[in-house]
Amino acid sequence: MTDTLSEYFTEGEPIADTKAPDQPIDKMWTQHKFDNALVNPANRRKLDVIIVGTGLAGASAAATMGEAGYNVKSFFYQDSARRAHSIAAQGGINAAKNYNDDGDSTYRLFYDTVKGGDYRSRETNVYRLAEVSTNIIDQCVAQGVPFAREYGGLLDNRSFGGVQVARTFYAAGQTGQQLLIGAYQAMERQVAKGTVTEYSRHEMLEVVLVDGVARGIIARDMVTGEIETHLADVVVLATGGYGNVFFLSTNAMGCNVTAAWRAHRKGAYFGNPCYTQIHPTCIPVSGEHQSKLTLMSESLRNDGRIWVPKRAEDCDKDPRQIPEEDRDYYLERIYPAFGNLVPRDIASRQAKNMCDEGRGVGPLVDEVDQDGNKRQMRRGVYLDFAAAIERMGRETVEEKYGNLFDMYARITGENPYETPMRIYPAVHYTMGGLWVDYDLQTSIPGLYAVGEANFSDHGANRLGASSLMQCLADGYFVLPNTVRAYLAKGPFDKISEDHPAVVEAKASVTERIEKFLSINGERSVDSFHRELGHIMWEYCGMERSDAGLRKAIGLIRDLKQEFWTNVRVLGEADTLNQSLEKAGRVADFLELGELMCIDALHRRESCGGHFRAESQTEDGEALRHDDEFAYVAAWEFGGDGAPVLHKEDLNYKFIELKQRSYK
Repeated sequence: MTDTLSEYFTEGEPIADTKAPDQPIDKMWTQHKFDNALVNPANRRKLDVIIVGTGLAGASAAATMGEAGYNVKSFFYQDSARRAHSIAAQGGINAAKNYNDDGDSTYRLFYDTVKGGDYRSRETNVYRLAEVSTNIIDQCVAQGVPFAREYGGLLDNRSFGGVQVARTFYAAGQTGQQLLIGAYQAMERQVAKGTVTEYSRHEMLEVVLVDGVARGIIARDMVTGEIETHLADVVVLATGGYGNVFFLSTNAMGCNVTAAWRAHRKGAYFGNPCYTQIHPTCIPVSGEHQSKLTLMSESLRNDGRIWVPKRAEDCDKDPRQIPEEDRDYYLERIYPAFGNLVPRDIASRQAKNMCDEGRGVGPLVDEVDQDGNKRQMRRGVYLDFAAAIERMGRETVEEKYGNLFDMYARITGENPYETPMRIYPAVHYTMGGLWVDYDLQTSIPGLYAVGEANFSDHGANRLGASSLMQCLADGYFVLPNTVRAYLAKGPFDKISEDHPAVVEAKASVTERIEKFLSINGERSVDSFHRELGHIMWEYCGMERSDAGLRKAIGLIRDLKQEFWTNVRVLGEADTLNQSLEKAGRVADFLELGELMCIDALHRRESCGGHFRAESQTEDGEALRHDDEFAYVAAWEFGGDGAPVLHKEDLNYKFIELKQRSYK
């Protein structure tokens, strides 16, 4: 840490993951499962587990823990567990089955994931993910998930960005939906058996700590407004990512960081918050009226070709009138080995570069740069299926991508079978999240984080089709085998609702709600959220700089101060109140946004989705500094003071640390 950054944070003691056994990496998980203590079936019935979230990670964890015989309470803010945002994932799920005999293996999936994350993920967790991946497909097939199949009846595969093999299993363009239905049905089976109890339309607003150990949550019934206490022996957060800190993202509008942030404020370290994934295949922003963005699956990059005109004067022409020799298939030109299937961070950055050069396509949109200057730019590139339709025929393209093409046509009014799609990068996934060890336990004993809510597997950039893989790996196979080592210490002392720590947690939630309703200012919650999103996108988005991040921190601090003095929250506490719900979420986003910028400021290197303008190669690629930054940044909440940085060194024993190249 340099003196110029001391005003933003302090540095604490280093940390390490001590749970992974000292074994060859291919023996680690097997040994760890054996070493973990068992809980006999009679004792499982005496143990209570709270799981917050019913996406793929939460639903699969609830189903598996319920099947094992634990008493599970499942919380979600939707009206149905199957409305979780995992349903929006489209393209596929990775697994090292090597059905195509094209050189895939557990080790290659491990290597591709670490390399794709720009060597900023933990080796041990990633290898386990690759190892478990094959079990996931078997599980889902047994559940009846309708994966695409070849003519002979075998499961089909396609490729995704950052790899040169076909390992992605898919169900047309709705893989997440089909996988979630499988997990949902497995969970509902346990609901019927009585091992899982569902709490719909409930939002977790606080974690209950007793003597430093997680023992429950405080939740608000979003229909009645009642503040409820729920106690258990262990708490699992499966609450997804925090991409909506940018306001405009591909996330569902309800996605938020509140559960994870409440845990962070209670002592759970937050790992690598600045690592945000910008997805290259999104329908471009069309105006200020938008509240979210729509993702077009990365699977489209298998057969679609990405290009822009070679000359700026051709950018307003009908793309069908631009001859082949006047098109720049820039990904194929710059990265001949991977072409259109380079990782998401690289594809996104190059799309921005093309538009910055004045060769973007689509309508002119108003922008304000970091210096406050107004300008008009075209923010789009073409994703063209003309060659694929000519090669395979329209019927085959419809079979593989039809629902995606239909969605694009409904949103834009354009027919992608006849004219190229227009796409542009957008905020999608967050690699950062609560810091967890090999057991997926946070720095708070008894509190676990699974799926996108933790930081552990994707480093500085997530490869496509790896989100669904991680969520189901954590829920079906990892958490049930690690949490039992903790639960085997039970039975635990019962905690009553009148315990001082429980009373204090509930009172803090009530006081916060009363504060929101009492401010009675002049600005809506959404206006603060939109302004925060603009700051985050402009200064902590696709490109970050020292000066820009310092400016962003100041702007966010000013905005946060205004929020707590000038926000207007309508309605009452004891009823359905979406304005109140948003207020709590935006208040947490404001604090998170500041930490994201501090994390990005302190990491003076470029890696994956974190691109610092001051750290790039001569040809504009991300330039890491492994001698200074080969660590996980685990942030401790600083209360009224500055956050505290704890470093977990990343020691690569099984993969050589080197600069990424996809050329």
